[in-house]
Amino acid sequence: MTRVQTAFLEDSVHILTQLLKRLILLSLLLLCSHAISYLRKLWHLNLKISLKMVKRQIESVASSSSEATNESEDREERSSKKSKFKAVPFEATYLRAIPCALQYEKSFMHRDTISHVIATQTDFIITASVDGHLKFWKKKHAEGIEFVKHFRCHLYSFAHIAINHNGTLMVTVCTQDKSLKIFDVPNFDMISMFKLTFAPKTAAWIHQGNDVVQALAVSDAESGKILIYDGKGDNSPIHVVEKLHSKPVKVIEYNAVLDCAISIDVDGMLEYWSGPKRDYQFPSNIAWKYKTDTDLYEFLKLKSAPRCLVIAPNGQLFAAVGTDRRIRVFNFSSGKLMKTIDETLQSYLEQAKLNKNFGLQNMEWNRRVALERELDRDENTFQHMSVCFDETSNFLIYPTPVGIKVINLYSDDTVREVGKMENMRFLGVSLCRAIPDVKERLQGAAATVETEAADNPNLKRSEPDPMIVACAYKKNRFYLFTNSEPFSVDESDNADGAGMGRDVFNEKPTKEDIITAVEQDLPESRITEHAIIHTTFGDIHVKLFPHECPKAVENFCTHSRRGYYNGLTFHRVIKGFMIQTGDPTGKGTGGQSIWGDDFEDEFHPRLKHDKPYMVSMANAGPNTNGSQFFITVIPADWLDGKN
Repeated sequence: MTRVQTAFLEDSVHILTQLLKRLILLSLLLLCSHAISYLRKLWHLNLKISLKMVKRQIESVASSSSEATNESEDREERSSKKSKFKAVPFEATYLRAIPCALQYEKSFMHRDTISHVIATQTDFIITASVDGHLKFWKKKHAEGIEFVKHFRCHLYSFAHIAINHNGTLMVTVCTQDKSLKIFDVPNFDMISMFKLTFAPKTAAWIHQGNDVVQALAVSDAESGKILIYDGKGDNSPIHVVEKLHSKPVKVIEYNAVLDCAISIDVDGMLEYWSGPKRDYQFPSNIAWKYKTDTDLYEFLKLKSAPRCLVIAPNGQLFAAVGTDRRIRVFNFSSGKLMKTIDETLQSYLEQAKLNKNFGLQNMEWNRRVALERELDRDENTFQHMSVCFDETSNFLIYPTPVGIKVINLYSDDTVREVGKMENMRFLGVSLCRAIPDVKERLQGAAATVETEAADNPNLKRSEPDPMIVACAYKKNRFYLFTNSEPFSVDESDNADGAGMGRDVFNEKPTKEDIITAVEQDLPESRITEHAIIHTTFGDIHVKLFPHECPKAVENFCTHSRRGYYNGLTFHRVIKGFMIQTGDPTGKGTGGQSIWGDDFEDEFHPRLKHDKPYMVSMANAGPNTNGSQFFITVIPADWLDGKN
């Protein structure tokens, strides 16, 4: 092949290659144009579909919003109706008849532990102690209370004390000596005494104000019988209710509004029955006929017989405290359970995690928890526990581990917490009448519009003067809560006889108290409340607390007088925290107490590490105090309850 032919072939191949490339490029361009047109059509179609969908969504949202608006309006209307039902009208006015002070204003004594406190409609306060003694006190409006009379009723403790509905008659029951004693309250006099052939367990007055016979129901402690007596007659029963209960009756209460009595036996069986005017039959003025239509089997079902039961002044509610430490509020007429208030220790432990121990210090809260566990172990602790309603029947007042609570029964709100910071465990409460009687207000004159509107301060004695009377666990005092805080809470104010303190010593001390006081005074002669530590850098003035920490102060003072601390160094110094001394070896591992062994920790709620320069015993753990002590230079609250 010649050169010309070879060149021609090469040119032909080159031309064909270029043509092929152009054809491929042209086909690609055609394909791209078709694809673009197709995508454009598809985009227009999707746009139309999306616009239709958006339109539909807008219409659906508009319709749903209108429905939601209607539902919200209906919900608001229902909630407003509900809130209107739950709210108590004139609540602030009603609360004026309930004390608001955080601490008790005054306390008075018995010779022994007080078991009952009762306030009557005649402005008398009845207090009773476990030694069988009874005291009458008169509440004077805006003046406090005054002592009236003292009775030695029984040789044993009271099984029960009952007041009639208008506060004119009272009966005391003693199981051990098988006797009843009846008192005329306004005249503070005993008018009758019944010696029975059986052991009484409880009693209640079951008469209305206009009844001729003041009927008194008494239960037998060994059978299910309930015997009816004439309170102003002899000790012969006028009627016996035999077939109502099969077990001994432990609680009897009377509803004077409906003329209906409630009785509960030891198993928790609850029964309704009428007074003498209806021949002690089943009442006809209540809303149920068969007990299965009610919740009155609740106590029997749970095997939690009530310890106490109280009926509201308006006769529409009653509250019962069960052995399971739950307060149940019932509608009296229907027998339906309205609410249950959980007062168990477990409930308070759960609430304490959320409420920071109810505002109490850790040591104080732990002490109260330990006390509650101790109370749970003793079944007889709460046998005389008492709760009460206010005069309007809207609020329930009851003792708790954190003071006395006032709860609104309609909104379930705790509207008052009285005595939360007091260190005693209240068991019984009673609310005194806040407004005096008309005869007392105007000395018998009628109240008119002019007298009510007058600015004369002598006529303003009708301002509410609320008072709660309370008794506490293993305390021989009863406590008065009013709207006034105490003038002083320092116990030393009572000891000097100046009368500035709130704890009144109205009883002479017993021989045991005198002997104990003398024994306690002996070691105090060897201790002091002030000390000076001489160091090479200057003197340190120390204040001691022998009443709060007697052993620690006695140990320190005795060591100081014996020269035990002379020449010792501050063997441990932590900058910005504390300095420590008291170790003869200077190593931090030596030293012993004056008794030759470790002594226990002593804590007091008033003594805290909440500020610098606090002196505390050094230890190697709980109850390992010897001779070493330290002085803080900063607040160190993490040491509270440890040193």
